[in-house]
Amino acid sequence: MDKVSKAAIWLALGGMMLAGSAHAEDQFKLGNNQRIACSRGLSPGKLNTATCRSYAYVFNTRTSEYFRCTASLALTRNNKEILSVQTDGNCVKKPRIFDQDSNYSFEATETEPPNTNSFFGQGGYAIWASDTTTQKVRGCITIASGLGSDVSKCIDMKFE
Repeated sequence: MDKVSKAAIWLALGGMMLAGSAHAEDQFKLGNNQRIACSRGLSPGKLNTATCRSYAYVFNTRTSEYFRCTASLALTRNNKEILSVQTDGNCVKKPRIFDQDSNYSFEATETEPPNTNSFFGQGGYAIWASDTTTQKVRGCITIASGLGSDVSKCIDMKFE
């Protein structure tokens, strides 16, 4: 084989590998609707505490599984200095929205900060997912029951 043919084969193989890796990179998408809620509190001894928590969603566009991610920061200070800064964060895997693999898009949203949802604890969130290959949309709402476990239900949309 001449050098030009070998180069063409290597370029074609390299292009196929890059296309495959680009497709794999697109399998997980970060939602566009991240939220943050902050609160402040006074502690004995004139200590001030500020806590912020943010949520985001990562969605598997092939399987419709998703992760609910949380990041938090708590800052405690007195009148002169910062006494402590604590951070925490993780992503929790949630079940599939659709039973079959396909090509899905999604969006997610959180309720307002906890003080407006105190009856139900931390409130809830909604996930919307659609199959991009057919007219199929499902909306899922999860609410913290305040009794230990969350209540989650999904509804298939009807097109009229």
